[in-house]
Amino acid sequence: MAARDMNEFLSVAATARRDLKDLKVAVIHYWLLNMRGGEKVLESILEIFPQADIYTHVYNPKKVSEAIRSHSVKTTLISKLPFARRAYQMYLPLMPVALEQIDLSQYDLVISSEAGPSKGVIVPPDTPHICYVHSPMRYIWDQYHVYRNQAGRVKRYAMYALMSSIRQWDVTSAARVDQFVANSNAVADRIYRYWHRTADVVAPPVDVERFSASEKRDDFYLHVGEFVPYKRVDLAIEACNALKRRLIVIGNGPEINALKAIAGPTIEFLGRVPDDILAEHYSRCKALLFPAEEDFGIVPVEAMAAGAPVIAFGKGGAKDYVREGRTGMFFRQQTAESLIETIVKFETVQDQFNAAAIADFARRNFSKDLFKQKFATAVMRTIEQHHRRTHAGAERLSQMPHLARDYALESYASAERGAPRVEKGG
Repeated sequence: MAARDMNEFLSVAATARRDLKDLKVAVIHYWLLNMRGGEKVLESILEIFPQADIYTHVYNPKKVSEAIRSHSVKTTLISKLPFARRAYQMYLPLMPVALEQIDLSQYDLVISSEAGPSKGVIVPPDTPHICYVHSPMRYIWDQYHVYRNQAGRVKRYAMYALMSSIRQWDVTSAARVDQFVANSNAVADRIYRYWHRTADVVAPPVDVERFSASEKRDDFYLHVGEFVPYKRVDLAIEACNALKRRLIVIGNGPEINALKAIAGPTIEFLGRVPDDILAEHYSRCKALLFPAEEDFGIVPVEAMAAGAPVIAFGKGGAKDYVREGRTGMFFRQQTAESLIETIVKFETVQDQFNAAAIADFARRNFSKDLFKQKFATAVMRTIEQHHRRTHAGAERLSQMPHLARDYALESYASAERGAPRVEKGG
């Protein structure tokens, strides 16, 4: 972006932030039971809109940040159902009804944060609705068969019986949104495929400033993330087993025992670690291994902010930030063999990767401030477009009494003449 264009962009964004703070805002977030990527995005949205109220299906204040707790948080009827905090996913079929009971008539702006059901609220005609999409619900769309095959018998039959109607509602409710904003180009593609809507792309905020780059790298690879099937931690372990390379694995999850069972002597599990220990490993590793197909992927951007190259599977959100030969490398097939081939290739050229340049790329493109500037601009543009549409609609409606009067007079005159009644076109 040219310097003049950037200055203009920053000026518009600053004006937008001032104006937006005068609005009465509702933010709809699917559920608030932990602090993951979606909740970090919510925190940044709340920094733009410190006056916002939050609506969510289920809420556990002990599991979220003070930045979220400091707002008014209201729950849907889902929170009143038995074991809602633990078994909220069981109530997915009731969430469309729950969303539609939220009264948003007092708000000037509605923002929904979608990964679980949130966009399906009913918004007044004169209120703009912008939806930030982490992903369309993957368990009803592109990952449906994966989730169904892993489910027990009862849950599998329930999915078979209910998911079709949930999909229909998911598509229909997309029409209630004025503007979609996706967290990556991969998610924008899903939005178009499943909802037939286009979306702007604004990458999620990453706290890049808390990491520092080091040119001195140690002789180990790193994997960071939850131990769940789609993360494909097994590929990183199998590749490093075969190559006899040292791999440090940070994280935990239901697959821990299975992963430890296949790990060789060069694999080390650290479990979950404090932020300072995580940052230290980012800044020291030879490269981060990222075998998952993610919606976006915060971990690789954090690693890049610490100067680490990223060896990533070449699909999903990673395509938005891995630059081949500059910030990392791709392996093309989601197999251990393909990852092995890319690790070997990386080791022949690893000296060409510059830690400071990688960190600079992450800071320039994925900071919290940049997210807030771009999202505020997207919101302001949506408000302006909504205003133009409703204003044009109001002008058309203002002509309706005249059209109705002319039609009535013509019909009356025809009746007086005994002529047939004239039907006018719309």
